[in-house]
Amino acid sequence: MRRDRERMRIERPWLWLGLIATVAAIFLADTFTSLEIAVAVLYVAVILISVRFDRPVVVVSFGAASALLTVLSYLLTPRGIQETGLANGALSLIAIGATTYLALRIEAAEARVRQTQAELAHMARVTAMGELTASIAHEVSQPLAGIVASGHAALRWLAATPPDAGEVRRALERVVADADRAGEVIGRVRNLVAKAPPSRDRLDLVALIEEVLALTRGELRRNHVTLQTDLADDLPRPLGDKVQLQQVVLNLVINAAEAMGGLETGPRDLLVGAASDGRTITVSVRDTGVSLSPAAIAQVFEAFHSTKPGGMGMGLAISRSIVEAHGGTIYAAANHPRGMVFGFTLPVAGTALDRQHG
Repeated sequence: MRRDRERMRIERPWLWLGLIATVAAIFLADTFTSLEIAVAVLYVAVILISVRFDRPVVVVSFGAASALLTVLSYLLTPRGIQETGLANGALSLIAIGATTYLALRIEAAEARVRQTQAELAHMARVTAMGELTASIAHEVSQPLAGIVASGHAALRWLAATPPDAGEVRRALERVVADADRAGEVIGRVRNLVAKAPPSRDRLDLVALIEEVLALTRGELRRNHVTLQTDLADDLPRPLGDKVQLQQVVLNLVINAAEAMGGLETGPRDLLVGAASDGRTITVSVRDTGVSLSPAAIAQVFEAFHSTKPGGMGMGLAISRSIVEAHGGTIYAAANHPRGMVFGFTLPVAGTALDRQHG
């Protein structure tokens, strides 16, 4: 909790300074001007803006400070009609108290919405992993078979007369390498299905995309899809949540593979690209599957709208919410001469995800 508060202070200094300066200005105007009005009512604006920190303690702190400054201003006011000042002070305190209560209710409602979104995103990741079960099992079985073969080879070299220590060492090295490969696959799956709070880190998007493609390799082979990548070497490192963005890429790649899996003729080419113009980063997934109509494209990111038989229609909707939470946009367009292009953009500097971490 202490680390979260430190991060909030460091990452949102201008909002902190702006609110503090506004509070000071309201206090000075309420105390040292001759206005016979409830100037302290303006504190309600500060309290409402403090909701942006997504921290109840911040809302309560600004509410309490506003109430104390209102009382202090009444005591320090050098002139004016006492009855008017008392009425204005009471009105201001009522407004501050009511606004603080409403701000806390707003913050609680937004927290519940974020929790629901996180649960839906986790469900979508688990569902995606379920669709990849056969492919993941194949990716794990290959190194496991290699471990068994290398282990038997090591035993044979040990039983030889005399034992060949060099061959035994090489066989054991292959065992270790295959075990690492299997561990990497299992680790990627575990990271994607784990329930964890959103994080905010500088991301290597090329490595992020390559990890997803490693998980989907078996699915692409099963659908006879030819994969190509065009990933820029000098991509900026945006701020974001690695697991959430991997979920977006995973969903787009799986959708593209399934769109081409049912083709009877024609190429099955998948091109995954990532590039930057200095201000934004664009990640695209281009397939040669079935093209959607303009009307279908307009609805493709809507919740419960699916172009797949039996689809829930949540994958792309959740992907859109994740991308927008990162300050980006998600898009779909027809590929030429056939297929679709799905992709998303992310801002290079700063993201809307800041708001979720205060």
